Amino acid sequence: MAVGESTIRRRALGDPDVLLMIEVGEDNAAAFEELVLRYQARLLGVIAHMIGSRDSAEDIVQEVFLRVYRARKSYKPGAKFSTWIFTIAHNVAANAIKSIARRHEVKLDAGSSGPMGANPLEAIALVSSGQIPARQIDKLETREIVRLAVDTLEHRQRMAVLLSKFEGMGYAEIAEVMEMSPQAVKSLLFRARGNLREVLGPYLNHGTRPNAG
Repeated sequence: MAVGESTIRRRALGDPDVLLMIEVGEDNAAAFEELVLRYQARLLGVIAHMIGSRDSAEDIVQEVFLRVYRARKSYKPGAKFSTWIFTIAHNVAANAIKSIARRHEVKLDAGSSGPMGANPLEAIALVSSGQIPARQIDKLETREIVRLAVDTLEHRQRMAVLLSKFEGMGYAEIAEVMEMSPQAVKSLLFRARGNLREVLGPYLNHGTRPNAG
């Protein structure tokens, strides 16, 4: 469905990134550089956790921005800019995961960079809900264990958790990014949290480390 001029104006007024993208469409190089600055680290953090390789994630982020630039003339702000760019990122990352699976490549270590490394205790709170008595563990150990636990999730669950907890997206926005219904996203996150509780429970109680496989 075509986006009317009034909708475009409303989006631009309510979302500064939309305004920047409109300026990119007018070949404003500075506007594009600003968008890269605003989204590069966010995209890299999510994608690195999605595919397990920071080097590959950097390549994917470059591809995402290349697609954004190529779409500058046809861009219509039918959604928040963050939703639009993360939809592109999700599609590029999903294709990369399929390609890696076809080549039977070994999953690489994502390290402690990205959202999970930034606030691991918040991730523990996400999955434990106060129902699992945590051992006394230091922050570095917690960061590594949470990363391993998230790595055990299949890629759709992992993406939904990252978008929900660290991009602050609700069910509807995640649904748009992942091309699912909001109810399907709700079910996906419910299963993901259950899987994380199951993986983290033995560690928090007994020190048994998750096996990312």
